[in-house]
Amino acid sequence: MNSELLQRAKPIKLAIFDVDGVLTDGKLYFLVDGSEFKTFNTLDGHGIKMLINSGVRTAIISGRKTPVVERRAQNLGIQHLYQGREDKLVVLDELLGELGLSYEQVAYLGDDLPDLPVIRRVGLGMAVASADDFVRQHAHGVTAARGGEGAAREFCELIMRAQGSLDAAQAAYL
Repeated sequence: MNSELLQRAKPIKLAIFDVDGVLTDGKLYFLVDGSEFKTFNTLDGHGIKMLINSGVRTAIISGRKTPVVERRAQNLGIQHLYQGREDKLVVLDELLGELGLSYEQVAYLGDDLPDLPVIRRVGLGMAVASADDFVRQHAHGVTAARGGEGAAREFCELIMRAQGSLDAAQAAYL
């Protein structure tokens, strides 16, 4: 494990996720009636739940707005949901003001150019393996897993490992 990433992950109090291409594979699925559906990875979901249980707050910031994301956030216990917000840096600043946190206390996982300003501003800004090449080049780190295929779980476990809570979270299932 990269020691710089572990150092960046130690002070994290808030983990923020993009949706399309991060919590999903990035594909958009539309039915004939115009409704949309997405597929989410259960490993990612459980990683987010473990992270929340370890005391780290969570948020989603997405440029798109769909009811399925609202339902997924509720099911996972994600405390802060922002949809239909193109300027993610503005949302980040609003959220930090509300929570009284600094940039260094925030981790962000993204995949595309709209995520890059936040990735570069926060204490731990990461990209998924399937992210745009330019975004991967400018992130602090890149997950081994692709978006929608365990990248969020990897991100959550990195934070918990750095904060010494991963072993306890895993041992709870023994």
